[in-house]
Amino acid sequence: MKRLNIGTVIVIAVAAALIGAVFGQPGSGRAAGSGPASTAGPTISGTAQEGQQLSTTNGTWNNSPTSYTYAWSRCDASGNSCTAIGSATAATYSAVTADVAHTLRVTVTAKNSDGSGTATSAPSAVVSSTTAPTPTAAPGITGTPAVGSTLTANKGTWSGNPTSVAVAWIRCDANGDGCAAIAGASGDTYSVTQADAGHTLRLSVTATNASGSTTFVSKQTAAVPGGTANGCPAGTGAIKASDLAMPARLQIAKASIAPKLVTLSTHTVQLSILVTACNGRPVEGALVFAVPIPFNQFGGNEKMTGADGTITLTQSRLRGFPARGRHQHLLAEFVRARKQGDPILGGISTRRTVAFQVHLP
Repeated sequence: MKRLNIGTVIVIAVAAALIGAVFGQPGSGRAAGSGPASTAGPTISGTAQEGQQLSTTNGTWNNSPTSYTYAWSRCDASGNSCTAIGSATAATYSAVTADVAHTLRVTVTAKNSDGSGTATSAPSAVVSSTTAPTPTAAPGITGTPAVGSTLTANKGTWSGNPTSVAVAWIRCDANGDGCAAIAGASGDTYSVTQADAGHTLRLSVTATNASGSTTFVSKQTAAVPGGTANGCPAGTGAIKASDLAMPARLQIAKASIAPKLVTLSTHTVQLSILVTACNGRPVEGALVFAVPIPFNQFGGNEKMTGADGTITLTQSRLRGFPARGRHQHLLAEFVRARKQGDPILGGISTRRTVAFQVHLP
């Protein structure tokens, strides 16, 4: 499939910037001028239980913040429908009765002389009541964080006679921020992999009894040695998205469409996207999303790139096509690539606007 000339539609980049605002979510930085911008959101640790104290990290920022402020919010059990807790403006927060059966988030505002930016944490575990298990000795991680070594979960000790205690291993950035659960890592031990190089690890421990469950998130380990200054793994050839770290960035290297010419009789289009990083190496496991500009022309979706760094997205025609009646000459698409677990517009993610020819006789 022929790659079309993207340079002819640079003007559409303005629309892409507006799209970026639409797709923002907690954890993505907002900055004024040269003010701080978030590269990894803050992380909540501690015990999610009434009467227990939770704490937040600041997150990771560029543009050298000089101060931070905090605002905690009470959300539903899924982390949505959040309401600010008026008096909760410190880096720590003690859960109260009103928080039981809810989750908590914290928004950190970073400031410097040029402006400010904000980033919001992922939701905490659901806050439990005082009759649920309570940690009397904090869980943690033992062992040396190095590629190839084995770490052991210390589940701590708990009151309330828990009937089960489950663990989950979490990978964070070098500062303990921007954390995401490691798929399949739920055993009492964890073997450190190359994907952990340059990252820290945390442990989430959940104890359950008849009254409910309580979750404790440990402090982070030291950073696993082996990360590179540019965030790229050593070697040549394809890269797994999970092995990339800041300041490396994904790139949308190629984009093509089938059929080559979109017409009034076109009901389905297929976008073929190539994602690369680190001087053109294909990236496996990058999540790619595409949607037309303006909306409602063809349906947008998100899929993961294969071992060759490519993905084909199939979009079905919607009522909004053609967008300008018989005067539309281009189908513009906003394309985003990101690493799973990163903020949608943060981390190593990238965005690009591409366009393809439309023929409407």
